[in-house]
Amino acid sequence: MGDPFAPSPHKSKFGNRLARSPSQDAATRPNFVKGEMQSVVSDASSGIARTPAHNAGKNGAAICRDNAGKKAAARHPERRSNTDRRVRQRGNGDGRRGWISKTAYAALDLGTNNCRLLIARPTQQSFTVIDAFSRVVRLGEGLASNGRMSEAAMDRAVEALGICAQKLKKRNVVLARSVATEACRQADNGEAFIKRVARETGILLDIIPPREEARLAVMGCYTLLEQGEGPALIFDIGGGSTELVLVGTDGAVPTILDWVSVPWGVVSLTESFEYDQSSRAARIKGYEDMCALVRSSFTEFAARLPADAGMRRLMGTSGTVTTLSSVYLDLPSYNRSAVDGLHLPSQDMRSIAREIAACSPGERAEYPTIGHDRADLVVAGCAIMEAIFDIWPGDRLGVADRGIREGILRALMAGDNSNRNRRRG
Repeated sequence: MGDPFAPSPHKSKFGNRLARSPSQDAATRPNFVKGEMQSVVSDASSGIARTPAHNAGKNGAAICRDNAGKKAAARHPERRSNTDRRVRQRGNGDGRRGWISKTAYAALDLGTNNCRLLIARPTQQSFTVIDAFSRVVRLGEGLASNGRMSEAAMDRAVEALGICAQKLKKRNVVLARSVATEACRQADNGEAFIKRVARETGILLDIIPPREEARLAVMGCYTLLEQGEGPALIFDIGGGSTELVLVGTDGAVPTILDWVSVPWGVVSLTESFEYDQSSRAARIKGYEDMCALVRSSFTEFAARLPADAGMRRLMGTSGTVTTLSSVYLDLPSYNRSAVDGLHLPSQDMRSIAREIAACSPGERAEYPTIGHDRADLVVAGCAIMEAIFDIWPGDRLGVADRGIREGILRALMAGDNSNRNRRRG
């Protein structure tokens, strides 16, 4: 495939057992190949929306300020030099950077299980998050059995999206992209739901294909990869699907060498695979069968993976990976800063996955970072992760609490900046 999508990251050295990438703070810097970012931002059907606040700021408020300045200068000639100076300041680089630093961008990801929003402002090297929202909505609940999203699930999602709409308005977002993934792709009533969301919240959701979902996830987290030779495998375990992307980092620009999307996520696998949980032995047997099912869905992709892949770098961006990492660290509650950017022994993560799978639902819920909300879904995530370990046996697993939203934000900021540069040029 060989698709370039971003410049080569500054990677961490392969070091401590619990190593953290020193580049993680710069993981969101908006330095991308221009053509790639422009294709994301300029597509009218991509779900990217300029808000009324942006149009007013661009066409209305600026004109009013300039007219007011000219009238004031005419009435008070002695102030003309000061007025001219202010106009020049707005046009120079410092003034532009000041305006950009106050510009808010937003990325919304409506998945099969979660609704997530990030609102951020760009900085010189990265961006700063100014608001965020995340809620478990289980939009794909019941989808595996009847092919449709239930009314209750859609109601939960619309309620969460209504909160997101309020935040977008409050933060004066000028550029946003809102995407929907596997649940809306699969559901017979997916398009009707998208129209309902637009009607009731004003948010225009774009149902993106699996390839775009995989690309955005990689864009959001690839800089946390450890330094090493050969390709790396990045995976995203979602609610309704899992994307695996083989990434090459030998050149100046990393490339997507191969990828696959399978329709197994924590929700879809949990609802499709029922097994006996009456005893520990039965749960272990059921879990092994679940792993085998997922592994079989990777067969064709696994056959394409290179046999000699160096150190087999591996990174996961998903709730499953971050949850198991917090169990590994024995955290009393989830802490993003404690897990994002870690590199943990794959064998230890495999052991934790198997132990969790052997527990009863009540025992799983007692883990403080799993709780009742995740107790019924975490086993499916464990099975998917283990199946990935089987086809790409890397020694360590990189952990990223970032993905599609961060990828969207970086693309929006880079593309908007590129567009402004072209207009000025």
